[in-house]
Amino acid sequence: MMGSKITLVRICGFYTVMIWVHIAYGDMSYSFSEEMKRGSVIGNIAKDLVLKTGALSTRRARIDIDGTDKRYCDINVNTGELIVADRIDREGLCGERASCILKQELVLENPLELHRISLHIQDINDNSPKFKEEIINLEIHELADRGARFAIEEAHDADVGQNSVQQYSLEKNDNFILAANKNTLEIVLDKELDREKQKEINLLLTALDGGSPQRSGTVVIHVTVLDANDNVPVFSQGIYEASLSENSPFNTVVVTVSASDADEGINGDVTYEFGHVSEEVIQLFSIDSKLGEIKVIGAVDYETTKLFEIRVKAKDGLGLSSYAKAIISITDVNDNAPIVSLKSLTSLVPENISPGTEVGIINVQDRDSENNRQVRCFIQQNVPFKLVPSIKNYYSLVTTGQLDRELVSDYNITITATDEGSPPLSSSKTVQLSVADINDNPPVFEEQSYSAYVTENNKPGSTLCSVTARDPDWRQNGTLIYSLLPGEVNGSPVSSYLSVNGDTGVIHAVKSFDYEQFRSFKVQVMARDNGSPPLSSNVTVNVFISDVNDNSPQILYPTPEGSSFMTELVPKAAHGGSLVSKVIAVDADSGQSAWLSYHIVKSTDPGLFSIGLHSGEIRTQRDISESDNMKQNLIVAVKDNGQPSLSATCSMYLLISDNLAEVPELKDIFHDETSSKLTSYLIIALVSVSTFFLTFIIIILGVRFCRRRKPRLLFDGAVAIPSAYLPPNYADVDGTGTLRSTYNYDAYLTTGSRTSDFKFVSSYNDNTLPADQTLKKSPTDFADAFGQLEACTEV
Repeated sequence: MMGSKITLVRICGFYTVMIWVHIAYGDMSYSFSEEMKRGSVIGNIAKDLVLKTGALSTRRARIDIDGTDKRYCDINVNTGELIVADRIDREGLCGERASCILKQELVLENPLELHRISLHIQDINDNSPKFKEEIINLEIHELADRGARFAIEEAHDADVGQNSVQQYSLEKNDNFILAANKNTLEIVLDKELDREKQKEINLLLTALDGGSPQRSGTVVIHVTVLDANDNVPVFSQGIYEASLSENSPFNTVVVTVSASDADEGINGDVTYEFGHVSEEVIQLFSIDSKLGEIKVIGAVDYETTKLFEIRVKAKDGLGLSSYAKAIISITDVNDNAPIVSLKSLTSLVPENISPGTEVGIINVQDRDSENNRQVRCFIQQNVPFKLVPSIKNYYSLVTTGQLDRELVSDYNITITATDEGSPPLSSSKTVQLSVADINDNPPVFEEQSYSAYVTENNKPGSTLCSVTARDPDWRQNGTLIYSLLPGEVNGSPVSSYLSVNGDTGVIHAVKSFDYEQFRSFKVQVMARDNGSPPLSSNVTVNVFISDVNDNSPQILYPTPEGSSFMTELVPKAAHGGSLVSKVIAVDADSGQSAWLSYHIVKSTDPGLFSIGLHSGEIRTQRDISESDNMKQNLIVAVKDNGQPSLSATCSMYLLISDNLAEVPELKDIFHDETSSKLTSYLIIALVSVSTFFLTFIIIILGVRFCRRRKPRLLFDGAVAIPSAYLPPNYADVDGTGTLRSTYNYDAYLTTGSRTSDFKFVSSYNDNTLPADQTLKKSPTDFADAFGQLEACTEV
């Protein structure tokens, strides 16, 4: 028999690396060959987007991966070139699919832009055709008719298109020729077999692809000549279709194939097996050789492969076989939770940032399909942030309200993504944001005002009090410095009296205070932070100076000057309890330190006179007798009530006489003066009487003119102490000191004669004077005094 060779020829082209770009609605496409070296340039994105080269770096351009964790290309932000980042094997990525496209995304920030990039992977002839088996065993009955056809499983080439199997050739032999078309590969019996001549025949079958250079694969067809088996198994249908959910349990029956053989006995026994299938199919499925059940033996993942085409072979006992195809469609189940990715984040946000400002970019991916891929993204906590959908599956994290670092300084924002599957799956991602401080809070003092109490005569540098302010701002914005505001105290700068520690707020006395100079004053303390611009607040500090007993009593009457000659006349007819004189003293201190008490420490006749403990009034204790010494000398001590007590003493000279002429020491003095000045006295008396008369007439007219007005006393209770007795710096302040202007002491003496009478009037107080009262006269006392004054004037 003559054999012939049938060659299936396809036009074969040479692939070159062709790069093309298409930009429309944010999409770009690039086409290039597989297996390019790492670093090879695919295209220039900057030029294609008409961007300056530096713009990619400024806008933080990056390539995001869609649906896979492996990065096959990257971008050089300096040059704008899209380069190969990892080995790209079209067969590993797309299998037998003619079109192989990788989806990538170019993300530009500030502002956010998204460009989809489609990478078309072109096939190169890097795989040789390959038969499933190295030897194909065929058993052919010797009675087979000329023209009988025997199906041979086709060779498989992982390449596609022109690089896949294009033709077959059969080594020349005497019995068989090759018949190949688009769908089948068969050897045809061209000359009848003769088992007695040749029991076995080996045929060499070669498969050739259309690549350049051309690749080939071979298989040996071992033909065993048998006796009559003239029927091949026949499948019930040529294509079996089934649907299988991903993640189905192991040993799940997907589909059952069935074939029958008209022969009997061993020639009619049909067994099943897979034809030429991929390694993936072998790992996921198995077929029962007797029942034809295709079962699951591995984890089926929709996201990896969505469709399987499995070639099934049915063979009878003598080796005759036929083929069918099982198409298994994988259906998706919701087995992939959304993945939340943080693409950009401003980790430190100023607290004065405007609401609606973008602080982060979030990307959400779900590998499932259809409804299982639909994702809702939201923020769980009640925080001043929200997610705003942006481009495709991107969200912008924006502020919704005013931030306040003093209330919340850090935010842990949990972003949750939930898909629409049943049951729904979700995942979360926590984003940490810190609020940056600005100087928006002035210092606040803990109290509205402060009071400091200090005892006079304090040591310079002693601590008076401490002021404290709080500033909730952070670092230098909350660091405080204390200072005194400019001002004056008693005519001097406040800094000459007080100082404040700028760090602690402790106020110190610069000098020693004197209660008698001033008793209280106010200062303003300022607390200022170190922010920019700085903020400040003020507080009033009231300084109260307390008195200490540092002033001795000062005797106003009798005068403490030893050169003056002061003598009081005591009538011989004075009865017991008569007021003969009064010691008047003051104390510059205040409070109990100014409470004075009077004591007679020494006297000529101890039992004749007594002094009021608090009034200082000197009275007779009994009636004066003829045996009493005419000249009485009293030494009076005045003590205050301070701790320790301070005191002063004075001498009081008393003469018991009704007439100054009776006193020998004074008689000559007054006689000489009277004789020499009598004429002058008469002239003065005449002028005085005339003046008084005119004055009296004027007073009468004034009284008539004011008769309708409320009557008033013509004489107030003036202090009967000459102003010369008062200290130059003495001021009578209500509530302090010991002398009041309402105290009256009346003594009437005719002038110009040493024989003048001394008149006593009743006392205005008892022996003790309450601390809160003063000596006062009644209206009748004033009337009596006025009448006595008139009598004295007439004399």
